[in-house]
Amino acid sequence: MAYAEACATERPLRIIFQDEARFGRLPVIRSAWAPAGVRPVVKAAIERQFQYVYGAVSPIEGEIDWMTIDSMNTENMSRFLDQVRTAHPDDHILMVVDGASSHKSGQLTIPNNMTLLAFPPYSPELNPVESLWDHVRENACANAYFDSLNDVIKKVDHELASLVKCSAKVANMFCWPWIIESI
Repeated sequence: MAYAEACATERPLRIIFQDEARFGRLPVIRSAWAPAGVRPVVKAAIERQFQYVYGAVSPIEGEIDWMTIDSMNTENMSRFLDQVRTAHPDDHILMVVDGASSHKSGQLTIPNNMTLLAFPPYSPELNPVESLWDHVRENACANAYFDSLNDVIKKVDHELASLVKCSAKVANMFCWPWIIESI
């Protein structure tokens, strides 16, 4: 279904931006304040353990959907699309995605109430979800030591859940002028 056909459905149109990110035990080191002459020390685990988080932002409504999963592949992308479909059953969803192979696979199951629209190649700066990942890394993972991968994911989930409770904040953070002008 093309963009124009998605707009012409009888359901309300919901524009959602989607992306995925890895979160793990590799440190996210940021600058930190310290008194003059004192060098700040940040404890860090150098572990190559991680999980993927699929995320989607509805910037107009100020809503976030996400799913934590072990791997990024077509099957898990299909599961995420179904989760988003279930969360917004009354809307026709125009989901803007990047060029990841799992987004273009012929095996991808796209729900009936959803249309995928690809970003132009090499344009991550257009995707508000990239800024969501920056926000989560800064607020949940920066300068933090985690004993386990499960602790990292709990902290990430907690940060995302706190954003879900603040739809006005989410809309303010991610409803960029070019998005509003495009509608």
